[in-house]
Order: sequence, then C-alpha cells, then structure tokens
Amino acid sequence: MRKYIAEFIGTFFLVLTIGCTVLLGAPGVIPPLAIGAALMVMIFAGGHISGAHFNPAVTLAVFVRGKCDAKDVLPYWIAQLAAGIAAAYTAMFLTGKGGQGTPLEAATPVIFVAEFLFTFALAYVVVNTATAKGTSGNSFYGLAIGMTVMTGAFAVGSISGGAFNPAVAVGAAMMKLFSFSQIWIHIVADLAGGLVAGIAFKALNPDDK
Repeated sequence: MRKYIAEFIGTFFLVLTIGCTVLLGAPGVIPPLAIGAALMVMIFAGGHISGAHFNPAVTLAVFVRGKCDAKDVLPYWIAQLAAGIAAAYTAMFLTGKGGQGTPLEAATPVIFVAEFLFTFALAYVVVNTATAKGTSGNSFYGLAIGMTVMTGAFAVGSISGGAFNPAVAVGAAMMKLFSFSQIWIHIVADLAGGLVAGIAFKALNPDDK
C-alpha cells in the first residue's frame, strides 16, 4: 500500500503545480520550470518507495522493461489518476478559477505526434536512468527526468498542451485547461509513447533483465 500512497502524493503535487502555475499565470512565473522542478523533487522523495512513476505511461514503460510487477500496474494507474483528479479540484479551490476548456488549435495528428514523442522521451529517460544496471545507484535520475518534462513543455506545450502523462491530461481536463473532446489523444499517444520506450529499452539493453 505504501507504494500506491507514494504514487498518489507525487502525482498530486505534479498536477497541483501545473494547475496553480497555469491557472494563475502570475507575472514572472514560468510554468515549465516549476513543473519540471516539482517532478524532480517528488521523484527524489518517492523513488525509493515506489520507483516514482507518477505517470501511467511511465508505469507501462517500466512494466514492459521488466521492473514493475503486473499486479502493481493497475493500482499504480488508479493512484495516479485519482491524484490527478484530486489535484485538479485542489488547484481550482486555491486559485478560485478554472480554464476555458478551449480545444487545442493544432490538428489531431500533430497533437498526437507531439505527445507521443515527448512521452517516449520521458519514459525512455526514466527506464535508462532509474532502472538500468548501468546507471544503478546514480544521483541524477530525478533531475534528468524533471528536465525532460521541462524540455517537452517548452518544446511542444503550445502545440499539444504538454501533458506527456494520462494523469496530467485527466487533471488538466478537469481544470478545463484541455478540452474533454481531445483528451483521448493525450491518453492514447502517451500510453503509446510509454509502450514504445519500454520496447526500445529492451532492444537496446538485451542483457539488462
């Protein structure tokens, strides 16, 4: 149970940071920096307990890679999605506002590819820095993972919304930062990115079981 609680806490603060920084839009606040930093510190805090996935797509990648038991996949997903929803309501309570629910302007294939690529990048970095034999015991994995999310948010946030995480996508839709009509794109693209990252790790690291 403690693994699932750790997943809830980490995902909660990630989505809460997204909500508060984006909804308020305060002068001088740069959301991608805050979001990447929030993910980084939560990974360092919870990594030794749950592996600090905080993302259903990452859980899928780690499962495919062989470092997450099948019995943990669904509970991890439930904890992550519940945290995303709870954080969304908390952010709206704290800020006193929600978004407009305006659909993203980019075409569906463009949103899909943007989400897929940077979710792949995120999950690829996770499995190679936090689960690989060659990087076992390192102290940089949290920074590497957080900065990958920051990079993706800067690169394609204006195109796809920069979720790279189904739990984030659900939370963002609850806050009306995304349109519910487009959330399927994020969920499918993000899970696909995690799946391919897990497969890529196994192909590139055949001796790392």
